[in-house]
Amino acid sequence: MDRNEVRRAWDSVSETYAERRDPTGSDAALLNDLLERLPNGPTVLDIGCGDGARTLANLPAGSIGLDFSRAGLELAAETVPESRLVQGDMTALPIATDSVDAVTAYHAVFHVPRDQHPSVYREFARVLRPGGTVLMTLPSGQFETVRRGWMGGSMFFSAPSRRATLDQLAAAGFTETETVTATDPLGSDSEFVFATLDGD
Repeated sequence: MDRNEVRRAWDSVSETYAERRDPTGSDAALLNDLLERLPNGPTVLDIGCGDGARTLANLPAGSIGLDFSRAGLELAAETVPESRLVQGDMTALPIATDSVDAVTAYHAVFHVPRDQHPSVYREFARVLRPGGTVLMTLPSGQFETVRRGWMGGSMFFSAPSRRATLDQLAAAGFTETETVTATDPLGSDSEFVFATLDGD
């Protein structure tokens, strides 16, 4: 699927995905751990925010929600009306350089072709202030597939492997990483990583 096809796929399944996700759970609780690492009044960019119930609603007021899907953002405007919402592609973030303290990307990066993941992590590093933190889902393996019937539609998934993802984060300037396993929105376990951008 090309990027426009992925965007249209998300438009078609956003409402179903929002209905089926559990807005609570241990991966949502990781956001508290993230906020403890940040300065007071942080600016957080939530990439792939979707309807906003899982992550954006648990971030400080005024956080930025970014999604590829207009349908997802329309749901987020109802769920988290105090947030700032932006439509955009994580491979070229429409966000100023050195402007945010943290980036969250839950179940998001693996909807981008794996050969573009290094550019995604460079974009994360670009928009973060030095010493900023990324909290994101780690892939469990190497894959590239279109899952038919996913949430009643079709969806693209792609990842280079867990080890390659950690290596790509390091190459983008994230010098400290910490991993943790938590329950994801659909009730299964996923691994997450806190990655800190080099502060020098």
